[in-house]
Amino acid sequence: MKLTKDLVAASAVPMILSILEGGESYGYAIIQRVKELSGGEIEWTDGMLYPVLHRLEQQGCIRSSWGVSETGRKRKYYVLEKPGRAVLKDQKEQWLLVQATLTRLWGAQHA
Repeated sequence: MKLTKDLVAASAVPMILSILEGGESYGYAIIQRVKELSGGEIEWTDGMLYPVLHRLEQQGCIRSSWGVSETGRKRKYYVLEKPGRAVLKDQKEQWLLVQATLTRLWGAQHA
C-alpha cells in the first residue's frame, strides 16, 4: 500500500518528534526507524525528511549539531527541544482523536 502525499505530510511531524523523544538521531536513522516501525510500508526519502527537519528547527522544536559517528563519518544529529515536546503532546492528542473517530466510524460500518 502506498500512502498519499497528504497523509505522509500530515504524519511526518508527529512521527519525527516521537522518534526524537526517544533520544537524538540523524536523518538516515529516522528514515530507517519509520520504515522499521511501519513494517516497510512507509518509505521516506531525503527530499521529504530534510525540509521537515529544517522547518522544525526554525520553529525551535528541535536542535541540530554536527557530530562524528562510530565509523568516523560526520553526521548532523537532531534532538527534541522543550517547544517540540509541547508540539508533540498537541499532535498526539489530535491524532488520537482522529484515530478514535475513524475507529468508531469504520467499526460501526462493519458491525
